[in-house]
Amino acid sequence: MSSADYRHMARALSLAQRGLYSTDPNPRVGCVLVREGEIVGEGWHERAGEAHAEIHALRQAGERARGATAYVTLEPCCHHGRTPPCSTALLDAGVARVVAAMADPNPRVAGQGLAQLREAGVVVACGLLEAEARALNPGFILRMTAGRPVVRLKLAMSLDGRTALASGESQWLTGTAARQDVQRLRARSSAILTGIGTLLADDPGLNVRLPDALRQPLRVILDSALRTPPTARTLQLPGRVLIFTAVTDSGLHTPLQAAGAHLVVTPCAAGPGLDLHAVMAELARRECNEIHVECGPTLAGALLQAHLVDELVVYMAPILLGDQARALFRLPELMRMQERRALEIVETRAVGQDWRLRLRPAP
Repeated sequence: MSSADYRHMARALSLAQRGLYSTDPNPRVGCVLVREGEIVGEGWHERAGEAHAEIHALRQAGERARGATAYVTLEPCCHHGRTPPCSTALLDAGVARVVAAMADPNPRVAGQGLAQLREAGVVVACGLLEAEARALNPGFILRMTAGRPVVRLKLAMSLDGRTALASGESQWLTGTAARQDVQRLRARSSAILTGIGTLLADDPGLNVRLPDALRQPLRVILDSALRTPPTARTLQLPGRVLIFTAVTDSGLHTPLQAAGAHLVVTPCAAGPGLDLHAVMAELARRECNEIHVECGPTLAGALLQAHLVDELVVYMAPILLGDQARALFRLPELMRMQERRALEIVETRAVGQDWRLRLRPAP
């Protein structure tokens, strides 16, 4: 690969980034068409059901696409989904070379798009800036390969590791900049999830409160005993609400269904609470790629124990709440230091007056 190849793929990745908040449940993809060293067309996938990145680039290039190299951040699709296959469009346009950052993990593609191009005489390469391409679509990749979405657990704490006073009062631990940052995390997600404890204590909206929000994620409540009041604020807002419960009596579902919620009966785990793996499998079936979780210590601890947390985003405020305030997680007592849970710090960043830590569970 030449330096020009790297440069053009980097451009394609920056284009794909533009779809961060809008392509769900599809992956974020960018494409650049280059002929004789000149960019003749470029595009990115903007919304599910609309044209893919390759089609936008081909339309811009027109006849100049013939003999060009296409740089694509994800293998071109080769099946009829919501739109026709991009591999066929590239062949029809006369593209001579295709460089893909990564193969498509979707079993309906999984190398077949590149194989079709190669068999038709197109020069094909794959793997350029793959790590950067994978970082754009962690949830889509995991859903296609493991049958579950990526789970991002967002937490806010004081410097002494507390989330709220003993009374439950918690507004506001962090400053305006941190809260706006959280809205951007919500906006990129397929679903915003919480537990019944947080719902009853805080009555959250679970929506994206940005003036330029392109879509509202699915709102998800875990409520094993079905204690969600039909008057909950989140049920008064536009958009879809999904409640997971262990209550099978359909008569008890009726008030919430009348309020606009959809209910899914889910088995309980061995301990208290719902089977979290079953919850995530159902969300994946509904094409959820990224789940943004904002919850209390009980659900946060349960998700960690179930090995379902892929990333933690912790906002740390420069305040102290004291040792009687509430902790981040409810976890079993450890008897030995060897039992401790290790985390890897991915990023530390100042956000206004607070610090944002991005972490992932250590292998």
